[in-house]
Amino acid sequence: MLNIVVCIKQVPMVTELPWDEKSATLRRDLAAGMMNPACKHAVEAALQMKEKHGAVVTVLTMGPPVAEEVLREALAMGVDGGLLISDRLLAGSDTYATSFILAEAVRKACPQFDLILCGAYTSDSETAQVGPQMAEELNLPAAAYAENLEINGRTLRVRRLVDNFRETLEMEFPALVTVSMEKYSPRYASFRGLEEAFSDRDIFVFNAQDLGITPENLAGHGSRTKVRKVFIRKAQKQNVMITGAAASAAGEFLDRYQGMISAAIGKSIESKKKAVE
Repeated sequence: MLNIVVCIKQVPMVTELPWDEKSATLRRDLAAGMMNPACKHAVEAALQMKEKHGAVVTVLTMGPPVAEEVLREALAMGVDGGLLISDRLLAGSDTYATSFILAEAVRKACPQFDLILCGAYTSDSETAQVGPQMAEELNLPAAAYAENLEINGRTLRVRRLVDNFRETLEMEFPALVTVSMEKYSPRYASFRGLEEAFSDRDIFVFNAQDLGITPENLAGHGSRTKVRKVFIRKAQKQNVMITGAAASAAGEFLDRYQGMISAAIGKSIESKKKAVE
């Protein structure tokens, strides 16, 4: 029987982005969260493999205690167990540090895994780096942006679309794959599944000490990037009212904006010429 680990992430609702300007980090504990859409497709891919081939599916996430909600949602969809990594020491980790921490959790809690699935990217950063970096940490064969997965014995066949070319790759287990959103439309959780997920099912929680992560060894695998400034760009708009007879209004409009219009038209013509050449 296959052992599949799915790494998922709780991301903030796009309408709620509470930034901490002092630390230049997102206050995930204050934001209303949801499961990252691509991660949900990865969960669905694992569940379909479970139904077809037989598998134990475990979901893993890192975040504040509230991130347990997305693990419960995955349990309601049909996975078998959930693991939460939560520790203030790990807060603010970039993709490099996150991939190290997740890899340590897999080594500690799921050492007999056959396949790790991740969402291809997350809606709150879209770096698409954590999955490939985890594969490097665990020394695994890997493929990104998979749109279809097939299992034949101990071989995994991956089909993906990259740069308008469709590729078919094969690799032996254990392996890591990131799943795109072209296929594996997530199923809805049933009322019974929700009831069981939020009542009778335990979520295992690990802190940094449980994973053997200390400030000293985290320094060697810590964040390589720093956010210097965070701000929300505001659109600068100004309404202008031109009154009077049509002819005079048109003349005034051209007097004010003819230069801007000519520049925009000139850029458009130049780009078309380059395209033809």
